[in-house]
Amino acid sequence: MKDGVDFDFVWVKWVSSISHEKDLGRALTALRRDVRARLGAPADLLILFLTPHYEADYERVPEAVAGILSPALFVGCTGTGIIGNAREIEDRPSVSVIAASLPGVDITPFYVTEPDLPTLDAGTDQWYRALDVDPGGTPHFLLFVDPTGEVPFDPRPLLMGLDFAYPDSAKIGGLASVLRENCMFMGDQLLSGGCAGIALQGNIGVDTVVAQGCRPVGSPMTITDCDGYLLSGLDDRPAVEVLVELYHTLIEQDQELLQRSLHLGIASTGLKTDYGAGDFLIRNVLQLNHEKSTIAIGDHLERGQTVQFHLRDPESAHDELDLLLRRYRDGTEAEAAGALLFTCTGRGKHLFGEAHHDSGLFQSIVGEVPLAGMFCGGEIGPVGDSTYLHGYTSSFAIFHPLD
Repeated sequence: MKDGVDFDFVWVKWVSSISHEKDLGRALTALRRDVRARLGAPADLLILFLTPHYEADYERVPEAVAGILSPALFVGCTGTGIIGNAREIEDRPSVSVIAASLPGVDITPFYVTEPDLPTLDAGTDQWYRALDVDPGGTPHFLLFVDPTGEVPFDPRPLLMGLDFAYPDSAKIGGLASVLRENCMFMGDQLLSGGCAGIALQGNIGVDTVVAQGCRPVGSPMTITDCDGYLLSGLDDRPAVEVLVELYHTLIEQDQELLQRSLHLGIASTGLKTDYGAGDFLIRNVLQLNHEKSTIAIGDHLERGQTVQFHLRDPESAHDELDLLLRRYRDGTEAEAAGALLFTCTGRGKHLFGEAHHDSGLFQSIVGEVPLAGMFCGGEIGPVGDSTYLHGYTSSFAIFHPLD
């Protein structure tokens, strides 16, 4: 039981495939037949995603992949749901792969845990040594994170370090989302905790589309008073007073939505006068304190930042992703050859009431590009010039040859 699609461009080829066989060996064998038949060359890179139904076989995965699929480089991750061939599988055993023949592309794997990371005041050379990734070829990073190992791993210091040391590089990925036991794979290794990543350099471009699933309400404002995560002043007025006033201007449907799905968008740049989709980093509104007139936000705030309240619902999430994908399609001359999707466990059927929403929309707008991925416990992708850890987001990595 497998299905797949592939694209090829002269000498670069990507293939995606998915199997729902309950036995791991049979699933990998089915994927091998499909991938080898269509790839037509040894896989330089194979990325695998699998659901927790195969938990008893996690230790077998590296050896089985090497013996059955035989890629030059293999990396993988577990997720409560996985994505393959424009289908989002949330409730059944599944293994998804995307394999690529990438002549002219250098692929560098790395694995880091918290003790491996340089301090945030370290120089760029220390980051280059920690990852063993040459900055000269503008590497692009795919990041697979397990935050739940014996030593918890917070990926945010890594993201800040990558932005500092590799400012022109794309960084995208996601957090493993299995509730019982997460697992990552790299080559012959079974990994727990930390980040398993790969850097891609050479004849490859990596574009990103990051959809956070919200729409703005009210108008952009300036933070005039805050303390860490606590917002207390907007445009020289008490923040709670501003929010209450906004509430009374909304239609009844949005008033109800504000009470259960309110977010704050923090502008990625303060230099604009006209803000739109993709310009805000969306963060949760955690708590309102009417007595102190403070609003707790899920990120550190600074005076002078431009912010705007946002609401999230299925229609807003659909419309934003539709807009961003069309903007990407219409704004690039590159031919997409393959793609990865890291989407939140809170999206999918839970949000949209139907399966395959984000992956299906991608294929209907960008094209029938080989696509794989997973449902994540946190999604990684850029907003503006910086890379962030998100929630309720779909982060796409879109690959294309440069020549």
